Amino acid sequence: MAYIDTKKIKSDFPIFGNVPEGFAYLDNAATSQTPCFVIDALTEYYTKHRANIHRGSYALAEEATARYEEARERIALFIGAEKEEIVVSGGATLASNMLILMLEAAHTYRAGEEIVTTVSEHHSLLVPLQELAERNGMVLRFAPLDKDGVVDEKAVVKLITRKTRIVAMSMASNVTGAVMPYERAMRAAKEAGAIGILDGTAYIGHAPVDMTTCSADAMFFSGHKMCGPTGVGILYMKGSLMKRLRPVFFGGGIVEEVTKDGARCTDAPYKFEAGTQPIAQIIGLGKAAEYLSGIGLEAISAHVRELVDYARTELESIPGVTLYAAPAEKNIGIVSFTVLGIHAHDIAHIAVEEGVALRAGHHCAEPLVRELGVVATVRASFYVYNTKEDVDALVCAIKKAQRVFT
Repeated sequence: MAYIDTKKIKSDFPIFGNVPEGFAYLDNAATSQTPCFVIDALTEYYTKHRANIHRGSYALAEEATARYEEARERIALFIGAEKEEIVVSGGATLASNMLILMLEAAHTYRAGEEIVTTVSEHHSLLVPLQELAERNGMVLRFAPLDKDGVVDEKAVVKLITRKTRIVAMSMASNVTGAVMPYERAMRAAKEAGAIGILDGTAYIGHAPVDMTTCSADAMFFSGHKMCGPTGVGILYMKGSLMKRLRPVFFGGGIVEEVTKDGARCTDAPYKFEAGTQPIAQIIGLGKAAEYLSGIGLEAISAHVRELVDYARTELESIPGVTLYAAPAEKNIGIVSFTVLGIHAHDIAHIAVEEGVALRAGHHCAEPLVRELGVVATVRASFYVYNTKEDVDALVCAIKKAQRVFT
């Protein structure tokens, strides 16, 4: 590869020393692998700084708190945000649900008001939006996709009217890899006085982002899809939105004072972090952000685009293969496909035998897969340590499946 030394990068990830030689891990959209740099940070917390945060005055507690807050600051820098705009959560799904509940608690939504979204959304955003709409009699409006699976920019802007209260969409599809025109949609939401929400889960850690220049009010993402630990995610909210919202989860750590008559919350972002947080995980996520920054998000993005381009070319040359993937220049790193006459799960099973890890199904984006006219796809997703040899292994697995099943 012209952009990244994959041999050197791969040596940073111990998992590849514990799998058969030539193993092709192409399920990065489900979860990425974890480098030693992150694993060492987790070990250091548990062996040298194991204590709860923001509570104790002894050395271990102060060290744990310092590393927790350093991680918050590092993650803020990673996405171009202020430290005070970063809320730690247990993952993207929890962050999404928490945000929707807080918006509902802070606003009076009325029957007939609208939520603009897209058919390509992951269930972690779409289902909370559906529940919000059902509880309040709101209407969900879905922006159409173009032939590349990208949301039609003009169409989504046209859907945003004086009735629109929320505009919510992913920055990139976890099925087609399509990078969405999210900034134009968020700007239109702002102009209409609506709340703009982005799901950055498939995007953050794969391409550069600067929330300082983005019009979105809120954005959430997971740690485990960007070389970080599982069980941790981030909810970014602009300061103006934070001031308007109250927490929906309550307990220790978020209050200044509690009496028999009530409680007074502390300032943001701490008022949104009730209870003991995933301390080791957020420290690890901060290190993941540092690791990826060291490689360079531009370099990662270019590397993955080259792999997508190569994969599209190779897979299109196989008779019976249909691609459901955006072109490389519009793609975050995902190529989904079907093979004529063979179920997606059978392809994935044969691939396992050939040392290729894939994902088959609807990828928690069932409405999009239905929109594509299929019940399931096979998904190959690429990241910083993948190579063209991994694509070659995928091609061999598909051809073997064709020999077995046809």
